[in-house]
Amino acid sequence: MPAAAIGAGLSVGYYEFTCPSAEQVVYETIAAAYANNPGIAPGLIRMFFHDCFVRGCDASVLLDSTPGNEAEKDALPNNPSLHGFDVIDAAKSALEAVCPETVSCADVVAFAARDSATLSGDIYFEVPAGRRDGLVSLAAEALANLPSPLSNASTLVEAFAKKNLTAAEMRECPFNDASSGNTTVVLDTLTPVVLDNLYYVGLKLGLGLFTSDAALLTDGRLREQVGQNALFGELWAYRFARAMVKMGKIEVKTGTEGRSGRTVTL
Repeated sequence: MPAAAIGAGLSVGYYEFTCPSAEQVVYETIAAAYANNPGIAPGLIRMFFHDCFVRGCDASVLLDSTPGNEAEKDALPNNPSLHGFDVIDAAKSALEAVCPETVSCADVVAFAARDSATLSGDIYFEVPAGRRDGLVSLAAEALANLPSPLSNASTLVEAFAKKNLTAAEMRECPFNDASSGNTTVVLDTLTPVVLDNLYYVGLKLGLGLFTSDAALLTDGRLREQVGQNALFGELWAYRFARAMVKMGKIEVKTGTEGRSGRTVTL
C-alpha cells in the first residue's frame, strides 16, 4: 500500500462541527468503566489492535455472528479472551443520545483505546478520525491475520510488515496483554493494570509467558529496543503513542466506504 494512501481521509478534530463533544463523551464512558475495573484498559487497547489487523480499523470485530457466518469476535484469538464490548456499546449509546448516526463505531474503538492509554498510563495522543464501519466480519480472517502467542520472531515481524508496521513499531506494543478484572493469568506481572515500560523490564527478568514474548529477546532484530524500552519509560511512551496512531490508519474506510450506523453489532 503506498505510504501516501495510508490513513487518507482521517483528520484530528474530525467531529469538531458535527459532534463537538464526541471525544469527551467517549472518554467519560471509558473513565467510568475504568474506575469500576482497571482491567478494562488493556482489554480495549487489545480490541483496537485486533480490529485493525483484520480488514483494517473498521469495527468489524464488533459484528455478531449470523447463521452461516462466524464473525471475528467468535474466532479463537478473540473468544473468550477479548473483552470490553459492553463498554464500547455504552459509549456508542451515549453518543447516539447527543449526535445520532454521526460517530462511527470504528472511531469509538480508536478513541476508547487512546483513552485507555491515558487512564492507565498517563499517555495521551491525538487520534485522527473519520473511519467508516465495515460490513463484513469473518472468523477465518482473524485466524489468518492475528499473531499467535506461540509465534516466533520471524512470524511476528512478517505479520506486522503486512500491515505496514515495522519491527521497531511492533516492539512498542505489548500485544499479548489480555488481562481483565478477573483473569487467572496476569501477563505483565510487575504492573498488571498500569500501561508502562515495566512489561519490558519483566521480559528481561525472564517473566514473559509466551513464545512471542521470548521472541522479543531471542531475536537480534528485537533485543536492543526491548532494552531501550525497559530503561527509558518516557521514550517508550512516545514510541507507543506514535505506533498506536499509525496502527489506527491501517486499511481504513473513509468517505462513502462502509457505513456509520447506529449500533455496533449489526
